[in-house]
Amino acid sequence: MSDHLDELKGLVATLETDRRVQKEKEKREAWTKYVSLSMICLAVLAAIATQRGASHSSATMKQLNEATFNQAEASDQWAFFQAKGIKQSIYEQERDRLNAIGNPDAKVLASVTSRIDRYEKEKKDITIEAKKLEAKRDEARAAATLAADRGREMGLATTIFQIAIALGGVCLVVKKRWLWYFSMGTGVLAAVQMVKVLLLK
Repeated sequence: MSDHLDELKGLVATLETDRRVQKEKEKREAWTKYVSLSMICLAVLAAIATQRGASHSSATMKQLNEATFNQAEASDQWAFFQAKGIKQSIYEQERDRLNAIGNPDAKVLASVTSRIDRYEKEKKDITIEAKKLEAKRDEARAAATLAADRGREMGLATTIFQIAIALGGVCLVVKKRWLWYFSMGTGVLAAVQMVKVLLLK
């Protein structure tokens, strides 16, 4: 019976030692919980940066489409301008022909001159409209460039967040605390980049 009691005491002592060793290990590696929490925070920030970057990409495409539409409309106006110019030229030739024959019919000459004047006015109106459309096109192109630049900058923030998360994952595997600090520093750099883009006007 004493042998069994000694075995039982030995087993209890072993269990106590294992439990103490396990608690010491948990105490030494308690910081890894904070690594996991920090990786979750970095992942959330990376998701926000990705979403913002995608919205900048969408804005870029929208503005480029707007610029293309306005360019097409301006081109149509310039084609209309050319058509009016051709018609005006035909009536100018008719006026010159009438003046060349001497004593032209006053009503016919007045009608031709009236059409020449009308086409000249219409060309001026068309020019104003075409230039407005070209100004809108230029504004849309500038907005697209700005959105593309912001999207690229936000993409950089997303990439840096991903590097920080990867470093945190490696930190958990190799249990090196300095690697966690490096991961957090990289995450702060990414957050600064993201905030910089968000504050751009």
